[in-house]
Amino acid sequence: MSSRFPSRLLEEAVNEFASLPGIGRKTAFRLVMHLLRRDSGEVRRFGETVIRLRDDVCYCSVCHGISDTPLCQICSDQSRDISAICVVENVQDVMAVENTRQFRGLYHVLGGIISPVDGIGPSDLTINSLEERVRSGSVREVILALSTTMEGDTTNFYIYKRLSGYDVRITTLARGVAIGDVLEYTDEITLGQSIVNRRLFSLPSQG
Repeated sequence: MSSRFPSRLLEEAVNEFASLPGIGRKTAFRLVMHLLRRDSGEVRRFGETVIRLRDDVCYCSVCHGISDTPLCQICSDQSRDISAICVVENVQDVMAVENTRQFRGLYHVLGGIISPVDGIGPSDLTINSLEERVRSGSVREVILALSTTMEGDTTNFYIYKRLSGYDVRITTLARGVAIGDVLEYTDEITLGQSIVNRRLFSLPSQG
């Protein structure tokens, strides 16, 4: 979209929306025009909600998931199984696993996966915190529930090596989740079955 804007304010708003992932300039323009047609009070609430999100959102001190409080609802739930930790890439994956209703343990959000191409190494993730949780002695199983991509497999391997010296069972999702799949886009039934039928993590065979 290369048309000249009749208003500098309009152009600046379009530029900001277009900076969001997956939003092109045409879509950004439509969103801005929609906001201009909304009641000013509704638009103000929209803006204030985004500002509150950015300023007030917390990251759980235990699992590193997004929360309204220093300890998230899942980690503070006494009915959850503290002996099992499901390791995921992001909060979207926590929501995907929760929607299956097949897991009642706790989570650990890595905040990404190892990707040298993107400049993301182990120190950029919350792997040290995960090892500390395992070292505490209360964890009996760590479920590696990362995307079945090359980067996900690399991260699984690194975590396995880090935790191999501890008395903990390390499992991974059954291959109902196809190779190359991103967890949050896997349907609930398939993901749920992959959790129930999880298997011991094993290193890839050599040669």
